[in-house]
Amino acid sequence: MTQQTNSQLSDTSRAPVLVDSHCHLDFPDFDGERDDLIARAAAAGVARMVTICTRLRQADRVRALAEAHAPVFWAAGTHPMSAAEEPLARVEDLTELARHPKFVGIGETGLDYHYTADSKPVQQESLRIHIEAARRSGLPLIIHARDADEDMARILSEEHRAGAYDCVMHCFSSGAALAQTALELGFYLSMSGIAAFPKSGALREIFVAAPPERILVETDSPYLAPPPHRGKRNEPAFVAHTAARGAEAFGMRLEAFARQTTDNFDRLFAKAAAWTPDA
Repeated sequence: MTQQTNSQLSDTSRAPVLVDSHCHLDFPDFDGERDDLIARAAAAGVARMVTICTRLRQADRVRALAEAHAPVFWAAGTHPMSAAEEPLARVEDLTELARHPKFVGIGETGLDYHYTADSKPVQQESLRIHIEAARRSGLPLIIHARDADEDMARILSEEHRAGAYDCVMHCFSSGAALAQTALELGFYLSMSGIAAFPKSGALREIFVAAPPERILVETDSPYLAPPPHRGKRNEPAFVAHTAARGAEAFGMRLEAFARQTTDNFDRLFAKAAAWTPDA
């Protein structure tokens, strides 16, 4: 991290405004301190965050967090690693959730063949259901992809030809070919703490090859804390460290990178951008 970005992060009065586009505030890791972690996020310049429901039967508790905290928005879907354990989502159920004023995305959904390759067929069926819900609701799809690049590129492309939809490749850590496919479809790539790890130079090159107007930042907290917190529990405030590393990789000042990624979030998650407390 450069001296400039270090000094900016140490002075919260000048912290650039950021959005944590993907976190899991309902996870038990945060029990008893959600008010404090949201306050710490604000002090670090993180003005908004999207908390993600990964099992639809837990939607009520995730929605309650968004209702209780002005900076918090929510999304819901069936995580691919849970697709074989949970009832298949229905398009109608997802679009009904999308009626909530602070519900801003469909997912996370996707494909994960790292530990759960045996459930490939149901993962793919679940993914296509979520894509249709994104089309009907007009909300962006939130994709988790791991060790499934070829199938992911194929399904996203097939479905986009059948009817356009918006999408973010959350916590992107896949290969350059999948990144290129996503960008050609008009999608966004999201940088997590993985992109800030010292040995992630090849991944940072994939991000830097993308237009800056297609980049988001996230924590995926409580997982994947960036340096200097690597190995510890992650939280939304730490997205500032990932953004600092992203700015460095793109050769931008932190303020400019923060402004760009926030503008990108507002373009993709237009419902969140339009929300007001009186809405």
